[in-house]
Amino acid sequence: MQIFSKELRDTDVRVKFSFPTHCLQHLDFAGNNFVDLRVKDSRGELRVIRCWKREGNYDKPVLSTGWLKFVADYGLRVGDKVVLLREDDHNLGSQFRIEAQRRIKLFGREDWGEVTRTTY
Repeated sequence: MQIFSKELRDTDVRVKFSFPTHCLQHLDFAGNNFVDLRVKDSRGELRVIRCWKREGNYDKPVLSTGWLKFVADYGLRVGDKVVLLREDDHNLGSQFRIEAQRRIKLFGREDWGEVTRTTY
């Protein structure tokens, strides 16, 4: 199940990644204002990316710690897209997967293609 999909802006690739508030319903903050998301990237590597939400009436969530390393590892830039997915497994519970995509043109048609990791 897709939690969100967002084209990256300048702040997303330089500082932190903000995403829609309605996505908070898919995350378990357990009474805190942050949760460490354990996500698998396209190579199957497990990453921990911290998700913060503001306190008060405006809960806007952001990905912070671990996010900029993901950006650097995949060479992400403004205009690329990030997709966060949740996969529910009866044995393992909820698992998260993160994908990076870049707009490509193929035979005159524009589409999204997977961005492969640039650093190892």
